[in-house]
Amino acid sequence: MKKRYLMMLFALAFSLNGYGQYFFDVSVDTAWTPNTVVLPPSPLKFQVLFVGGTDKVQTTATYGNEPGEALAKQWHDFIGFTPDNDSDDLGWVSVNHERINANDSIGDGGGMTVFKVARDPSTDEIVIVEQTLEDGRSGKYFNVDFVNTVGETGMNCGGITSVVDGRIWTAEEWFRRNNESISSLRNLDPFTIRTDIPGDFNGSTIEKYENFNYMVEIDPRKAKAIRKQYNWGRQPFEGGTVMPDNKTVYLGADATPGFFSKFVAETPGDFTKGKLFVYKHDALTAPTDPWVEIDNSMLANMLNFSQEALQAGGTMFNRLEWVTNNDGKVYMTETGRDGLGTRFENGVIAGGVLDYHWLEPVRARHPQMVDKPDDQVIEFVKRGGFNDYYGRVLEFDPATGLVTTYLEGGPFFAESPEFTQYPEKHLSNPDGLNVMVIDGKSFMVICEDLNGTSNGRVPAGISNRSCELYLLDMTIENPTVDDLTRISVTPVGAEVTGAQATPDGKTLFVNSQHPSTNNPFPYNNSLTYAITGWDIAVSAIDDIEEVVLDTDSQFKVWPNPVARELKFSKILDAAIYNQAGQRIKVFRGQKSIDVSDLTPGLYFLNTSEGEIQRLIIEQ
Repeated sequence: MKKRYLMMLFALAFSLNGYGQYFFDVSVDTAWTPNTVVLPPSPLKFQVLFVGGTDKVQTTATYGNEPGEALAKQWHDFIGFTPDNDSDDLGWVSVNHERINANDSIGDGGGMTVFKVARDPSTDEIVIVEQTLEDGRSGKYFNVDFVNTVGETGMNCGGITSVVDGRIWTAEEWFRRNNESISSLRNLDPFTIRTDIPGDFNGSTIEKYENFNYMVEIDPRKAKAIRKQYNWGRQPFEGGTVMPDNKTVYLGADATPGFFSKFVAETPGDFTKGKLFVYKHDALTAPTDPWVEIDNSMLANMLNFSQEALQAGGTMFNRLEWVTNNDGKVYMTETGRDGLGTRFENGVIAGGVLDYHWLEPVRARHPQMVDKPDDQVIEFVKRGGFNDYYGRVLEFDPATGLVTTYLEGGPFFAESPEFTQYPEKHLSNPDGLNVMVIDGKSFMVICEDLNGTSNGRVPAGISNRSCELYLLDMTIENPTVDDLTRISVTPVGAEVTGAQATPDGKTLFVNSQHPSTNNPFPYNNSLTYAITGWDIAVSAIDDIEEVVLDTDSQFKVWPNPVARELKFSKILDAAIYNQAGQRIKVFRGQKSIDVSDLTPGLYFLNTSEGEIQRLIIEQ
């Protein structure tokens, strides 16, 4: 009997949504004021791996202090992963620390922590591996040495994990304009560059603040920085991606205007030599060549990349953040901001242009612009008429040279609806972005970082900037927000970010950044967690309840009694009531829910279609 139902389940999965729809629901409910990480349902497994301010990192000799150990910095952001192809271990995890502060042992500014992981063969869970590095440091967690290699780092936000070989770059984001903005550093003397990058860089002396805002390569095996990529320009970098040719690097800058740039190496894998370009396109049709070269052999050009990009007529974007690639195409988050003001208008005066991907969101949210000519819509954006509350995911196709909207954020509301009227699926200010490949199938992983709570980004009356992690099946053509699956929610105050999968597709690493200090430990600290079991979640299940495939159309729930995950035979909008008739939980568009937060006892499930089921919640 079980074999027959297994075959029927495979047939059902293929017929419902093409190849590879989930064989069970991995989604979690929205949690508007959680004080812990909201977990995905079984059989996925959750682990906290690394806690800022609590776990200790091994340090090098810094500022004249002896090597030792110190409490790890906080504000975890980017997660990089470097496979270990020479042992049975999985590889090295690299975690950014975005916040700038002084530290005698770790180094002033921001920073990174690296640690090595393996997989427990009996449980598939992640294990932290003890290491001894070539510089003699021993332990589990290691501070990356920037101070003694490339100078201090700071605002370590996004970054790059090369899909080719796992090389890691950290992005120094928040743009620094003077030494006062880095006043927490103990040494603000001018900095003399030491680098192997050709041009007039090596030996040049610059102001201290000018040594920030680069992509910085590190070696996680040694826990040391290698070089600042002066030849990629000084920008408020957030993300980037190395293409499979190991020569082409696409880069995103978090600014308004922000620029989409490209570096092409002369030799695969050697990123010290090559050409730098800025994207330039302002038409609906495919360009002949949308790239304009910026001379990256001159330090003056690289220190002032944004001005050079504007003068070259570069296309202006509204806060480009993380960048990734899949199947030859490039994807990047344009996270948006509430008010553009005169940012684009001033950029146009300086020579910049606007892309036509703005037409769709403007016309969708401003009825008066629906029948206006394209150029008038672009003029509307240029003059600050469009408030880009939600942002979007963009797609760049190198074959056509066009940037188009892949997934628009939303749905948009002029005023935030009440909780009971709030849509089940919503995407606000996408930030972190990556692709997780499971059994050869690609899923986009999207992290939210809400710019605000107005205009429907959260329901009316909710003040927490609740940030959610979403999964998107990339075989879906023309995806919308309704195609997203929510897979995790971070606690009150926290941004969800990082989202880096292991190459085997079994584990997803995620960061919970700067949560409220009122949350219970460890969720009151920035932390790195792992969700393991994705290969099982997407490709198979070990046990199949026959009710799933019952040909009887009657609505069913199971298991009943239930301790944690309650499943349904169809997608539901419903509410749970206690014996006193009080409404305890409301959910929309779900095929399973977590009821572990309910006190054991008798409850009633009432669907929007009037169906009622008696529930018994047990411990």
